[in-house]
Amino acid sequence: MQIRSLSEAAPDRRPPAVNEDLVLTGPDFALVLDGATAPQGVDSGCQHDVPWLVKQLAIQLAPALLAQSAAPLPDQLAEAIAAVRAAHADTCDVSNPDSPSSTVSIVRLHPDHVEHLVLADSPVVMRSADGEITVHSDDRVEQLPERTLEAVRRLRNRPGGFWAASTDPQAAYEAITGRTDRADVDVIAILSDGASRFTECYGHTWDELIDVLTTAGPRELIDRVREYDATSTDRWKQYDDASVVLLQRP
Repeated sequence: MQIRSLSEAAPDRRPPAVNEDLVLTGPDFALVLDGATAPQGVDSGCQHDVPWLVKQLAIQLAPALLAQSAAPLPDQLAEAIAAVRAAHADTCDVSNPDSPSSTVSIVRLHPDHVEHLVLADSPVVMRSADGEITVHSDDRVEQLPERTLEAVRRLRNRPGGFWAASTDPQAAYEAITGRTDRADVDVIAILSDGASRFTECYGHTWDELIDVLTTAGPRELIDRVREYDATSTDRWKQYDDASVVLLQRP
């Protein structure tokens, strides 16, 4: 499959604009990480910022993916989280529930099937050759009874709450996983929620999102999202980092 990608920081970030998303692609895989922006005044117990965590996760995930490891994706992610935790356990309070965290979405191409893993709100969208759309998503964040700082802190990486890549390797085994026959997959999009809001917030269908990507590319999708963002009244987050990976049959 041909792979195109784009990742950019939210336009309202003060310069230098720091992108807390990260995209990594290889010959037969692609992943999107979306770091959780720390709210003002929250003590994470960590001397590192969110981009550090996201970069370290990518560094730990890349070798096994590049080596085409036969290990299941949850095992690879659990090992990556454990390694990142060990890298700063001596300097940071890794028991702090507000420790930096990230979504993880991975697609791995095999000769006969496509494997996916989705942890937190960065969906993987697939379209078959006959136009059928399948969305692999983890909406447990959206299902929280409330979105206050205290509620998010209490329910992060807890049964009945939601899961993200932070300091607990067990989170990897709470990810949404599966496989699809490769013959049934024509297009795949991996999106951070700053890009998927084209559908999830701004009223377009997944078919429309995939059509924009396949006809005009990731740049056009993000530009359209930014146009909506500019007039959004969302008090939670008007702008967000946006990342897209498009995998498409030539």
